Amino acid sequence: MRRGFLPIIIIVIIFVMAIAVGAFYFLNNNSQTESISLPTSPVATLGASPTTKDETPARYVQYTKEGYEAVKNQRHVLYFYANWCPTCRPADAEFQSRMGEIPEGIVVIRVNYNDSDTDADEEALASQYNITYQHTFVLLENGEVIKRWNGGGLSELLSQLR
Repeated sequence: MRRGFLPIIIIVIIFVMAIAVGAFYFLNNNSQTESISLPTSPVATLGASPTTKDETPARYVQYTKEGYEAVKNQRHVLYFYANWCPTCRPADAEFQSRMGEIPEGIVVIRVNYNDSDTDADEEALASQYNITYQHTFVLLENGEVIKRWNGGGLSELLSQLR
């Protein structure tokens, strides 16, 4: 009778070990993801005349209510992102490192969509444009929506601006 239980015990031990390894991997992967934050140093804060460190006009800026009021009637793109979003982070890094490739006269405004850093003004802006998930872009001109799209990096942004 004892020999009949041995295979069952071995299967249970293997199953428990597989769950433990899976849980360790999942928890370790999530903690690494949460500890990575968006790099913010090259992103200017949106103001009346945002500039980068070398004083060139910024074309990729962080949303502020006051700054948005200054540019909302010009041609611009709202980029709704989230700090935890695995597709937003590489796009954010690409926009920062290749900001000079964004056409002159266009400002891409990074709006925090859905995480602990999102403030009431950003939530209101997302609601105004019916944003339902992160990594969404809205091209506006004179306050009117011209295009909307989801996903992509700089290449997608440039193709949408044509």
